[in-house]
Amino acid sequence: MEQKGGEATVIAKIKVVNHWHINATKLPAGTFGLPTEFTLKKSTHFEQVGGIIEPKPILKYDDIADEQLAYHEGSLTLKRKIKVLSKEDFELTGTFVFQTCNDVKCLPDHTVPFKLKIKGFVDAEEKTDGANGDSLSSGKNQAEKNNDNSNAADNRDEKKAAAKKENTQDKDRSLLTIFLLSFVSGLLALFTPCVLPMVPLTVSFFTHRSKTRGEGIRKALLYSVSIILIYIILGTAVTAIFGEQALNDMSTNPWFNLFFFLLLVVFAVSFLGAFEIRMPSWLINKAEGQTKKGGILGIFFMALVLALVSFSCTGPIVGTLIVEAARHGGITPIVGMFGFSLALALPFGLFAAFPGWMNSMPKSGGWMNSVKVVLGLLELALAFKFLSNADMTWDLHLLERELFIGIWVVIFIVMTLYLFGMILLPHDSPVERLSVGRTMLGSFTLLIVIYLLPGLWGAPLKLISAFPPPLQYSEWSGPRATETSASEMPPGAHVGPQNLPAFHDYDEALAYAKKVNKPLFVDFTGINCVNCRKMEQQVWGEPGIIETLKNDVVIVSLHVDERKELPAKEQGEFESSPGKKMSVVTTGDKWKLLQVKRYNILAQPYYVMQDTDGKDLGNGAADYEHHSNPNDFKNWLNKGMSKFKNR
Repeated sequence: MEQKGGEATVIAKIKVVNHWHINATKLPAGTFGLPTEFTLKKSTHFEQVGGIIEPKPILKYDDIADEQLAYHEGSLTLKRKIKVLSKEDFELTGTFVFQTCNDVKCLPDHTVPFKLKIKGFVDAEEKTDGANGDSLSSGKNQAEKNNDNSNAADNRDEKKAAAKKENTQDKDRSLLTIFLLSFVSGLLALFTPCVLPMVPLTVSFFTHRSKTRGEGIRKALLYSVSIILIYIILGTAVTAIFGEQALNDMSTNPWFNLFFFLLLVVFAVSFLGAFEIRMPSWLINKAEGQTKKGGILGIFFMALVLALVSFSCTGPIVGTLIVEAARHGGITPIVGMFGFSLALALPFGLFAAFPGWMNSMPKSGGWMNSVKVVLGLLELALAFKFLSNADMTWDLHLLERELFIGIWVVIFIVMTLYLFGMILLPHDSPVERLSVGRTMLGSFTLLIVIYLLPGLWGAPLKLISAFPPPLQYSEWSGPRATETSASEMPPGAHVGPQNLPAFHDYDEALAYAKKVNKPLFVDFTGINCVNCRKMEQQVWGEPGIIETLKNDVVIVSLHVDERKELPAKEQGEFESSPGKKMSVVTTGDKWKLLQVKRYNILAQPYYVMQDTDGKDLGNGAADYEHHSNPNDFKNWLNKGMSKFKNR
């Protein structure tokens, strides 16, 4: 802030973190980004002089978005000049609104309010020191504090963005999470009877066949790298064959989900001991023949032999990982295979470098078959998630919440009895006494059963909210419940999340919001959106939020993956952005087009609040990444309600 006499300049000093930028205050026509706004609340104490003063923006044509960009990066300064009219000191308030973007995506807009103390113009010359003194320093500190908060938020966003997959349809799992899940799966695969006995044999082969210890270590490391390369090639092949968009569509396609269900059931039954999934013997023999070539190529084929021979144990785990990664699209299959193979390959390199460690390895035995059985039961439980996705997409109500939870209860009861030695499967030996590990794991699965049981009678089960069907997709709160409570529902509304009335059509909801004079709560969601279910179960029902959603707003849930076909007159190619068109065939396509055209983003969940005319209230948008904390969501909701009342 600078002030001299009756003139003052409001200054915003901004530092944008590396690899991110904010849009200019004036954008080229047809650009869908949000311009940066630097507004001052109108007052009789001053009048604004001119517009926003900004540095010359960077102009760049984006081939992907097919539009001209204008933005700032690094450090910059924005200014607004005012003419002071008041003879007395007053407080100037305003807001700084900006949207941060990188080469991949744009985040929701962020609003930073600020307050500054302004000196009356009569006393300005007599108190020049004061003009640059405490009051203005206070304002400057406040502005700097706001900028620091913005930078801190951007830093958090950047760290999250680095670990997230590049998927705009369903951002329900980060690349880091996929990697960690795959790494843990690789560790589990390591303890199966097809892999663990191979570790000391392979390490001994390299160390005893090498002239020096260093040579043995190098060969073992090459062997480990070869294992990683083989599985990364597999992940790359999946991505290349299907393509990123096709992988993204898998998560919402009921036929793919049904196929995944059957595939995981086959894998699970194999792990339980009904049969073994083996690679063809001719393929294994051919790979073994190539190992005699020696050198790097021979070591690579030795690693390939391990992958083929151990397929009966690792195949179901790898298949499950690829299925799960494919549902999230992008490069997740590659990341998943890297995490899995890294865990699988590490022991070969480590034991070659430190042979003494092999003495501490657990001995082979029947416990390894127990690992396979537990993994098989876990795969069986996961399989029903895919069957549930297909059922909800088709809206069949064959696998409602109670039945899904009941199936999980039975699976984990069987797992508990198995771990306690009360059930034996074909390849098991009698359990004479329980180990500490087996007792602890059995107790944990029993605890899971106890936790799941109340869900049969409507308990929310927040810890697993991403897996079972939502509360409204159940016997007590499904279509039958809607019929019995039709008199309590607004015309056209249905039972929504948390048993709240919710519309599924935007125009119907807006008309009703205008009729009852309430703001419209627009929920861009998905039938199979995991993060949407988390928000609905873990955030919507919290005190201070559920009351507002129930009494003060009109909810419209727009499912972007709904596959109900639109009437022929509503189908066609529609402009989503200048020069770009989107094919609209289903109801989900219609809501996708609405979200992209209006907000230039396709991510769920995505929440906005509108007035009775369908105009945004100006409290920004809420999403899972920034509002999964109930307090953050509550503050956003209350801000929207305040703007609606003061409009």
